Amino acid sequence: MTNQINYISLNEPVFQISIVSQMIGLHQQTIRSYERIGLVQPHRTAGNTRLFSHADVDKLRTVTRLVNDLGINLAGVDVIMRLSSQIEELQNEIDKKEKENRRLRKQLQ
Repeated sequence: MTNQINYISLNEPVFQISIVSQMIGLHQQTIRSYERIGLVQPHRTAGNTRLFSHADVDKLRTVTRLVNDLGINLAGVDVIMRLSSQIEELQNEIDKKEKENRRLRKQLQ
């Protein structure tokens, strides 16, 4: 008998809205509202059921924290989330460039 551990990707859609609602403590209608305005984009099954990933749940937790703890309105949350995403993309690009620079320096030596 082998012990096999299956890892679920952070982006794997696994949670139905009722589960996400319980996990975060948000009403399902609030989650749907956040989806409508583009703060989260859950996967849809062939039967049109929403399935949320761990990344979606983390995003909803962040939205909840910004709204409830910091008093930021949803328009502000949208701006923050977009800028955060852009920063992450730019950081990834910087990391790639630094890796390429190290590789090139190594070749020059």
